[in-house]
Amino acid sequence: MIRYNHFIDGKSTVPSSGRWFDTDNPYRGKPWASVAEGNLDDVDHAVTAAQNALESEQWAGMTASERGLLLYRIADVLEGHASRLAELETRDNGKLVAEMRAQTAYLPAWYRYYGGLADKVEGTVPPIDKAGFFTYTRREPVGVVAILTPWNSPLMLLSWKLAPALAAGCTVVAKPSEFTSASTVRMAELFSEAGLPNGVFNVVTGLGQDVGEPLVNHPGISKVSFTGSEATGSKIGEAAGRDFKHVALELGGKSPNIVFADADLPSAVNGVVAGIFAASGQTCIAGSRLLVQEEIHDKLLAEVVQLASTARMGDPLDATTQVGPITTRPQYAKVLQYIEIAQGEGAQVALGGGPALRPECGDGWFVEPTILSGVDNQMRIAQEEVFGPVLAVIPFRDEEEAIRLANDSRHGLGAGVWTRDLGRAIRVSHQIRSGTVWVNTYRALSYLAPFGGFKASGLGRENGIAAINDYLETKTVWVNTGAPTANPFVIR
Repeated sequence: MIRYNHFIDGKSTVPSSGRWFDTDNPYRGKPWASVAEGNLDDVDHAVTAAQNALESEQWAGMTASERGLLLYRIADVLEGHASRLAELETRDNGKLVAEMRAQTAYLPAWYRYYGGLADKVEGTVPPIDKAGFFTYTRREPVGVVAILTPWNSPLMLLSWKLAPALAAGCTVVAKPSEFTSASTVRMAELFSEAGLPNGVFNVVTGLGQDVGEPLVNHPGISKVSFTGSEATGSKIGEAAGRDFKHVALELGGKSPNIVFADADLPSAVNGVVAGIFAASGQTCIAGSRLLVQEEIHDKLLAEVVQLASTARMGDPLDATTQVGPITTRPQYAKVLQYIEIAQGEGAQVALGGGPALRPECGDGWFVEPTILSGVDNQMRIAQEEVFGPVLAVIPFRDEEEAIRLANDSRHGLGAGVWTRDLGRAIRVSHQIRSGTVWVNTYRALSYLAPFGGFKASGLGRENGIAAINDYLETKTVWVNTGAPTANPFVIR
């Protein structure tokens, strides 16, 4: 099997524990590579390397324009390796190679965008109300950033954080999910090949309690940026708050996909299926609650069932496959358990409802695309994130009830609205408590558009101009140009 070490201070680094653990191919249901099992010593090594790089002439002495050009070189290198990175991610997390190729081909855009922003960060000269002073502000990197990423889209979600962090002049220690570490290690190697100074981007792999917790608690870390579950995000927020670290949390969702009676039904059906069954439902923005106006409920349900039933399952490395496996064995068990819980609470199975026992699925962790009707919004299946190909269908009477049901959730990450009525689209979009609302589409994302959640779906925003500001501190400088000190015991 292939072996992946840590990547610290510009080189492949053997774990101090001398141990590696297996990472599984979800389609084969068995290991394909081994990954370094990190610990506190490895975290210390990586944070020290990042601290030294933060103050080094090679990085701190680089102008903002030079940093931007370096990010452009990184983008060029990523572009040349996009196809190989896609296959690596598919082997490790089981997502469709067609989707991963699209993602990895799009990654360079993040580094070019933030490379262009690197020398557009400006301070200000406030019009101070005190004579004899020149006062200005400057933006400085927040410091060493810990980035913790999940297993569903490792490189894309890493890049949402890493590109603005580097553009701002920060250095980074990344801890990828223990289930999908290989592509992050390979990306760090590519960054080094592109000319990124040693220690600027480090990767430590391992388990959460052995690497993630020590990294979050490390005194050398100034900011923690995490994408993952609500429960883990809450713990990270508490830990970061104890020593006043900056924190950004992109957490779970239970996104409503709302279809009104006047919607273009063929488009809505496609959007509903894409919203929940793409990536086998393993996205934080999955449209896992389908809210349907009563008068079209039965028709829409029948059409969604019909389209979802045609999904081709199988090897995610086959470009014709439409639904791949669940990424991890524990998640596979969790998805099946939620389907049982929903049935126990009274939901009816309109499609699927169990493991996919098809020859083309081999020994992988596949769950049939599942549609549950007769769901009440108070059921666990409507309130808790499943992170799998499971759709809960909930009827509503009118616009007011649709908004109430949409907002009746701890989460507020994404939402969809399907209607031909422009006024309704705007009204509903404004009243839904969600970080992103898609109208007559779903899952559209861009490096230009801010992304993040309301309520328990997280803190902060990624992408767009706002993201780079989250990796910067504002410093105010006062210069005395001739103001006398009349009384040293009185503040002016």
